[in-house]
Amino acid sequence: MNFQINKDTLLNSLITAQKALSNKTPNPALQGIKLDVLEDSLVITTSNSDIAIRLSVKDQSLDVKTVGSVLIPGKYFIEIIRKLDGLKVSLSLVADNMLRIEADRSDITLNMMDLDDYPELEFSEKVKSIKINVRTLKTIIRQTAFATSSIENRPILTGVNFKISGNKLKAIATDSYRLSQKEIELTETYETLNIIIPGRSLEELIKVLENNNETVEMHFDRSKILFKYRNLLFQSRLLEGNYPETSKLVPTDFPIVIKFNKENLSTAIERASLLSNRDGNNSIVKLALRQDNIVEISSNSPEIGKVLEEVYPVDQIEGSPIKIAFSSKYILEALKVFNSSEVTINFTGEIRPFILKGEYDENMIQLILPVRTE
Repeated sequence: MNFQINKDTLLNSLITAQKALSNKTPNPALQGIKLDVLEDSLVITTSNSDIAIRLSVKDQSLDVKTVGSVLIPGKYFIEIIRKLDGLKVSLSLVADNMLRIEADRSDITLNMMDLDDYPELEFSEKVKSIKINVRTLKTIIRQTAFATSSIENRPILTGVNFKISGNKLKAIATDSYRLSQKEIELTETYETLNIIIPGRSLEELIKVLENNNETVEMHFDRSKILFKYRNLLFQSRLLEGNYPETSKLVPTDFPIVIKFNKENLSTAIERASLLSNRDGNNSIVKLALRQDNIVEISSNSPEIGKVLEEVYPVDQIEGSPIKIAFSSKYILEALKVFNSSEVTINFTGEIRPFILKGEYDENMIQLILPVRTE
C-alpha cells in the first residue's frame, strides 16, 4: 500500500469517521481505523459495535501507487495527521507491520494492528429504503432525541421511535418524565414502518450531516438502519422490543392556555433554577398564574434563599389561576428546540401533564410531567 493525498482532505474524513471510533470495547480491533486503498479511492471504516461509518474518499489529490488494506490505531493516527505540516501526506507500508507517514519535514512510523482481527462489516443498501431531506431529518433529531432516557434499565426508552404510515413520519422520544413528538409529511408514500433508533446514534449522525436540502437515503432491516449521504455510509443497530404506546398520554383538552415570549420565559426559569430545591439532579421551579393574569416563576431553597420572577403573557390568558411545579431542566431543554419566538403552555390541571407548542413549529409537541411538591 502506497498513496499520497491532501492532508486536510484526509484529516476531515478522519474526523468524520472518528464518530464511530471506540475507546472502550472488549474488542481492541475496534480502536483501529481501517483503510482500504483502491485504484481510484480511499475507503475509511470505523465501528464501535453500536454504529459504523464508511467513507469513500475520491479526491483529485489522491495519488495511488499501490493498493492495499491496513488497520491503524485510530487515536494516534488522527492526532499525527492533525499535527503535520505541509499540504500533502504520503502513507506507505514498510517492513511487515509498520506504516510510514511522511509530510513536509516529518517522517513517522506507526505500528499497525492485525487486520484479521477486524470484524467483517456489511453496509447493505439492498433493503427497504426511504428518502428524506437532510435539513428535515436533522430537525426531527434535534427536536426529539434529547428527550430519550440516559438510563439503561429500560433500554427501549434510550431510542427514538420512528413510525411511517403512508407519507407520514412520526418520531417520538420519552424518558417517562417528558415526551417529544414530531410529525412530518414525506414526498413519497411508503409501507408501514415501526423502528427504534438509539438516541446516541442519531446525535452522532447529525454531527456528520451538513445543513442543506440534499437527500438522505434510509435503508433498514430488522436489526439495523443505514443512512446514505453523499460519500458517507452511517449504520446503526436498532433497539429490539415494542415501544410504549404514547398516544393516550397526550391530552387534547386544555382549559388553561398561556402564551409566552420564549426568551423571556427561558431566562426567568434559568434565574429561578439557580436557587431551587433539587429532585435528584433536577432543579424544581414553580409556576403560578395569579388573578391579575401575571405569571410568577419562583423557587425556594431554605439553605440558600428564594427567587420570584414575574413574566407577562403575550396574549389574553384562557382559563383560571393555576399553580404547578416542574423540572427546570426539562422545560428549558424543550424550549430550546422551538424555532418559534412565542410558545404556548397548555395546562390540563395542576398534577397532570402539560404541553408546549410553537406557532412556527407545526406538528411538534413537547410534553412534561409536573412534580409534586407537597
